[in-house]
Amino acid sequence: IPIVIVSGVDPVEAGWVKSLAHPGGNITGMSNLGGEVGPKHLEMLQAMAPRLTRVAVLVNPANPGRTALLKAVQAVAAKANVTVLPVEAKNPQGIESAFSTMVKEKAGAVIIELDAHFIQQRRQIAELAAKNRLPSISTFREYAEDGGLMSYGQNLADQFRHIAGIVGKILKGAKPADLPVEQSTKLELFINRKTANALKLNISKEMLMRADKVIE
Repeated sequence: IPIVIVSGVDPVEAGWVKSLAHPGGNITGMSNLGGEVGPKHLEMLQAMAPRLTRVAVLVNPANPGRTALLKAVQAVAAKANVTVLPVEAKNPQGIESAFSTMVKEKAGAVIIELDAHFIQQRRQIAELAAKNRLPSISTFREYAEDGGLMSYGQNLADQFRHIAGIVGKILKGAKPADLPVEQSTKLELFINRKTANALKLNISKEMLMRADKVIE
């Protein structure tokens, strides 16, 4: 039975496919860019908060893709003299506790892992980040639209539409083994100016020019 993955973890690291270009089995689809965008997330938080020395990474311990993002952030953070604080949460109560830990450990900002549960709880996360005065960034645009400071990553709605095309090819006879696992090529930056103002953060001209949308 053909299986088409929608976003999700790195299928190669998870052992689902042999390679992105040549899956070789009954699984294909699209892979997220969690690890690839992690360094950019840190870079953008530093642009908003130049004195940042300690960043939290909110991860779901039940998500096998969490290691890719965390390792990518840790690699660039070490070079920038920024300490990375991994904080786990897998339910709303855990998210509350995670932010208490961030404050206790004196994190200066937070990167939010691309995770289905965190997408669902985006308003809670945005409110807690604002309440605790923590600049924050996520992969999905809906986070910034619902009050989060920033988002940078693929457009999930476009990704789902693209998945439909892959399903169509399979229904017409294509084999998943012959269809490369794809990754989004279009990344977008959303900035919530209202949240930035509430946190008394200055949005540089460079960041404004890079932004695909500034939410007023």
